[in-house]
Amino acid sequence: MVTGAGSGIGRAIALEWARKGARIVVSDLSEPAAAIVAREIADEGGQAIAAPCDVCDPGAIAHLKREANAAYGRVTALVANAGAVSFQPLAKMTDQDIRWIIEVNLMGVTNSITTFLPDIAEKPGGHIVATASAAGLLPHWIPCHTPYSSAKAGIIGLMLNLRLELLEAGVGATVLCPFGVATNMHQHNESYRPQRFGGPRQGTVELPGTFFDETALAFRAPEEVAMMTLEAVAENRPMVVTDATQRDQFVSGYAKLVLDAFDDVAEFDKRLEAAATAQEPRS
Repeated sequence: MVTGAGSGIGRAIALEWARKGARIVVSDLSEPAAAIVAREIADEGGQAIAAPCDVCDPGAIAHLKREANAAYGRVTALVANAGAVSFQPLAKMTDQDIRWIIEVNLMGVTNSITTFLPDIAEKPGGHIVATASAAGLLPHWIPCHTPYSSAKAGIIGLMLNLRLELLEAGVGATVLCPFGVATNMHQHNESYRPQRFGGPRQGTVELPGTFFDETALAFRAPEEVAMMTLEAVAENRPMVVTDATQRDQFVSGYAKLVLDAFDDVAEFDKRLEAAATAQEPRS
């Protein structure tokens, strides 16, 4: 089962896993996009069905599971990849804007996992992949990304904790944290917005005037991300990142921030201890 499989990373993973012999349920909010990818898989000699789904709707995901079970039986692997992006300052976002980003990126992944987990955990050997983002791994790095970063950070926490939960069942879990990937997400993102979140809109996602240096990102092809992800699944690795050149960003940024916080509390405890020692009565 691959959600958000009509384009980009989801499409590439669906195609690559089909080449390895998997039968694929290609799910996407756009039924035509899902159908095109399922046809691509069939043209290469693989097996796939297209099944449109709004991952924000638990009822729609329950229906998706029934379709998958009817077509292929028990689902043994899930790639919860569907997502949406935004680069608006939080103060300028409407309630619908915020709810859409949180619902798609965090609750869509959660809904997908809770729906398909009983199938996957029925026997050892299954696997769950969820697409987070470098914005969740480095939430301090990209401005005007608040709901998106928080949702993607939530996916990282969800997957690393779920991994512990699944050990006894013999099921693997991997969180994918892409940096720059050459997809058309910015061009078509707004056209997929459901009516209850304000409805479809025209135009591309605009970056804010003050922004990080996007030219410093190496934009990797979705096909390479798919290969990296399936290698990680085969080895049951907990996390995939897609740009080794950004290691220093993590070390000097988020990692340093957390380590500094540990140093701060260690210094605080030393001061408390010194103050307590100074107040002890002398014999």
